[in-house]
Amino acid sequence: MGWFFLIIAGAFEIVGVIGMNLINKYGNLKSYIILFIGFFLSFGSLALAMKTLPMGLSYAVWTGIGTVGGTIVGMLFYKEPKDWKRISFIGIILASVIGLKLTS
Repeated sequence: MGWFFLIIAGAFEIVGVIGMNLINKYGNLKSYIILFIGFFLSFGSLALAMKTLPMGLSYAVWTGIGTVGGTIVGMLFYKEPKDWKRISFIGIILASVIGLKLTS
């Protein structure tokens, strides 16, 4: 169950980052609600994951999911650059997260 909660935590981390971007663009109450709900559920799920997974592993995977997810969302929906360097480094992060999973 730890890995399930960790993936959910990473997904809600992405929601929180989307909320941050919406606050930058609009600054309305809906944007703040998305940010707070996203991060609240992300931290809650991370705490549940850390009941069965080591802290270092959990934090590394959580930040990796958030980083990759936030970057992909930015490229797909917010017209951020899609050059080969960014995609290559996303691949490195993904490979690292998979490596952590395989070694735990």
